[in-house]
Amino acid sequence: MDTEDHWVTTPVTADLLRGVLDVEPTAHGLLPHRLPARARRQIPDDQLAVAEAQPSGVRLVFRTRATTVELVTLPTKRVYRGLPAPADGVYDLLVDGRLAAQATVTGGNVRTVVDLVTQTAELSEGPPGTARFTGLPARDKDVEIWLPHTEITELITLRTDAPVEAVPDSGRRVWLHHGSSISHGSNAAHPTAIWPALAARRGSVELVNLGFGGSALLDPFTARAMRDTPADLISVKVGINIVNADVMRLRAFVPAVHGFLDTVREGHPTTPLLVVSPILCPVQEDTPGPLAPDFDGGTVRFKATGDPAERAAGRLTLNVVRDALARIVEQRAADDAHLHYLDGRELYGEKDYAEFPLPDEVHPDPAGHRRIGENFTRLVFADGGPFAATTG
Repeated sequence: MDTEDHWVTTPVTADLLRGVLDVEPTAHGLLPHRLPARARRQIPDDQLAVAEAQPSGVRLVFRTRATTVELVTLPTKRVYRGLPAPADGVYDLLVDGRLAAQATVTGGNVRTVVDLVTQTAELSEGPPGTARFTGLPARDKDVEIWLPHTEITELITLRTDAPVEAVPDSGRRVWLHHGSSISHGSNAAHPTAIWPALAARRGSVELVNLGFGGSALLDPFTARAMRDTPADLISVKVGINIVNADVMRLRAFVPAVHGFLDTVREGHPTTPLLVVSPILCPVQEDTPGPLAPDFDGGTVRFKATGDPAERAAGRLTLNVVRDALARIVEQRAADDAHLHYLDGRELYGEKDYAEFPLPDEVHPDPAGHRRIGENFTRLVFADGGPFAATTG
């Protein structure tokens, strides 16, 4: 394509998007959100406000014969003062379900976090950029562009060398998942390599990922969003953020879990619902939070700062949380045959930690994400698992 006359320009609209709960018109285009507007008005801090606007699991889906595709976006990138800037976020392009190309977008806005604990940040504005994909097969095909899972991404326009059309509903089951930064995709190499995306592909389901970095805190507005979102399968991976933020004691945690599940069940009374406890995280297994960053060596590592002796007074650790979640699910399952529990250490436990240690003591590396995705598929989606496909 030598001139703009060859381009077919398509505005990005909600019907081209998957994995979103809301879209917001902006001065530049369209901003995908993973929480609805009502929930966003109740968000108490920038941590969640940023996390839900980072499009983990969000993708454009369309059908086309185009061999060249350009997506113009305005990214907002996050850097931490005093640390090296991370690499630009990756856009994954899939052709008929297979990863075919990757691209990045330079420029954009930069959100510099000046305090890791409070998430206080300064914003510098920058220009839009273009993710460009070439050499695609010259035939009718379904194309997905998965957006960078850690960059807020305003979608401006889609340019192709052939017309595009929306793809009808695939008919596949919809999996609605809520979790922490690990589910959000921290330390994963690219958006289709986060463990929920890996598991969704192997389980042949459509993912709606409500993994929010630092913000799986049993917030009632998140439960209401899940209640109101159509889904065939639901999972809630909870515990790590509550421990590392030190936001609850055991007395508050137990009824908060019950309340969260009650709300989800209001909209999904018989949907398979899986409660997943935290994966292995040695620094917090028996030591309460809060978690604190350690910048020694020029990289961020985390350490727990609570006193293990205070567990008797209700301070939470991962082992305390797992025991509580197992009891809650056992109690509720007596009246809820579609409720299930999975110990997160079956997804990533001691053997996995020995093979793939947590680089910052909290988040898995890319190989760790693959392992969690594989284990989730085997334990949850395979025959005999709570999300196994059934035949009529």
